[in-house]
Amino acid sequence: MNKQFKKALPQWVATVGVLSLALVLATACTDPKKTEQGAARGKGQKIKATATIGMISDIVGKVGGAHVEVTGIMKSGVDPHLYKASQGDMRKLDEADVIFYNGLHLEGKMQDILEKISKQKPVIPVSKNIAQNQLRAASPEMGSEYDPHIWFDVQNWMSAVETVRDELSELDATHAKDYKANAEAYLAELRELDDYTREQIASIPQAQRVLVTAHDAFGYFGDAYQIEVRGLQGMSTESEAGSQDVTKLRDYLVEHKIKAIFLESSVPRKAIDAVIQGAEQQGHTLKVGGELYSDAMGAEGTEDGTYIGMVKHNVNTIVKALK
Repeated sequence: MNKQFKKALPQWVATVGVLSLALVLATACTDPKKTEQGAARGKGQKIKATATIGMISDIVGKVGGAHVEVTGIMKSGVDPHLYKASQGDMRKLDEADVIFYNGLHLEGKMQDILEKISKQKPVIPVSKNIAQNQLRAASPEMGSEYDPHIWFDVQNWMSAVETVRDELSELDATHAKDYKANAEAYLAELRELDDYTREQIASIPQAQRVLVTAHDAFGYFGDAYQIEVRGLQGMSTESEAGSQDVTKLRDYLVEHKIKAIFLESSVPRKAIDAVIQGAEQQGHTLKVGGELYSDAMGAEGTEDGTYIGMVKHNVNTIVKALK
């Protein structure tokens, strides 16, 4: 071995060592499942997306179109505040390429699970790009700084659509143009929905423009469309309404001669019935104005089982009862 070779040997060994280490790290950091999913999409298979609530499933389906297979976790009538993931849900989350959820602690009992999964795959809160000044403060029991019921302001939900569009485009750049076109078409429908909601609520006489519901889910709706909102419970349904809550709401309704109170599809009506009975004892007749969709949409496959159909059902029910 000549002197020149011996002199260069340490540097050569070091270089080979660095390259070998980099190769090992690259191999270790590559998620075999993600590699497999990427290859599958290259062969024309759809992206597998899982969404927590129906309203988000609807967005992902509209924006994803033919390129995305959407699996929802919570069905019609399910309360997301109280929902606990089942083994079947865990399988759906595990098999997904991307997961979309509301955030702002709506899915409170699933929060830890979603955070753990986010270390392995994209887990996206659709609320993440809504401007902070557009968010309402949460009630103390929510465990969150902000009210999570963002979909009741249609303009907030338009931001969620844009977030889904951008995330799908990043995950599947090949079909980014399709995601953009689908999103633009859906956003145009949502602009019309926003205008419709505004016009219909404005047709209710100001003195009668009071929406009373089982829990305080409609705050964004009230702020956006100028209708006073009163909820028997707070923003979360984890704690039941107490006798003081019932008495306080009853007295308000009697004093202001409010004629209608509304049920919610995902909240038991027991407490609302107590308010109605209490008002009757005070000589004031309260009618049930109808059932609204709050934290869940209607049955899958129906018009009310879409976000636009859900909002229109609520608006039409409110206007019919209060106007």
